[in-house]
Amino acid sequence: MERTPLPTPRALPHPMRLPLMLSALALAAAAVFCFSPPAAAESAVVVPAPATDAAPSAATETAVLAGGCFWGVQGVFQHVQGVSAAVSGYSGGNANTAKYEAVGSGSTGHAESVSISFDPKKVSYGKLLQIYFSVAHDPTELNRQGPDRGTQYRSTIFPANAEQARVAKAYIAQLNQAKTFGKPLATTVEPLKAFYPAEAYHQDFLTLNPNYPYIVINDLPKVDNLKRLFPDVYQVKPVLVGTATAAR
Repeated sequence: MERTPLPTPRALPHPMRLPLMLSALALAAAAVFCFSPPAAAESAVVVPAPATDAAPSAATETAVLAGGCFWGVQGVFQHVQGVSAAVSGYSGGNANTAKYEAVGSGSTGHAESVSISFDPKKVSYGKLLQIYFSVAHDPTELNRQGPDRGTQYRSTIFPANAEQARVAKAYIAQLNQAKTFGKPLATTVEPLKAFYPAEAYHQDFLTLNPNYPYIVINDLPKVDNLKRLFPDVYQVKPVLVGTATAAR
């Protein structure tokens, strides 16, 4: 699929707002793999809570979820109370191919993913999955999300442990049995071999680039849907990767 060229720089926010200047090459790569012709804004689907949830096992736990371009998935979970970090990256492939240009080929086995660190006493794993299925992406699309196509955009849950795998599989079965989406979910559950953080220019992209056309069309509606459908866990100020890194 041919991609629309990157919009002119005036479509982007002022460079001084960026913690790291995006090089022309980096932006060109982003245009190739994460910018596509305009499509309809993401629609939210109200889904029931999981019938079974994971019991807290540690003060901080991690969930790794893939659902299309990681800019929007990261942006959604950065606004969820109880989440202490949401990092864009790659899962499903090997370390030597965990690079944006390679992953964009669709041949590495990687999916654009987000690693979510959360306090299970404030927000449960099941709640994160409910948000994931409802507003973060469309789980019925196979190897694509909206305008983005390829296995790197697949809907996949990478459980961190057996308990997460149990909850994820049970939830998928629950939603399919209830015919919540009117058709079977395309979401897969794959072993979490490793998570590789993405390049710095991808982190906090939604927050730092609210006027970027792809973000406006495809991802800001997701954050709006989170606020509308999950007001009990929505937080206005996002948890940013840049802030967390600077605080170390």
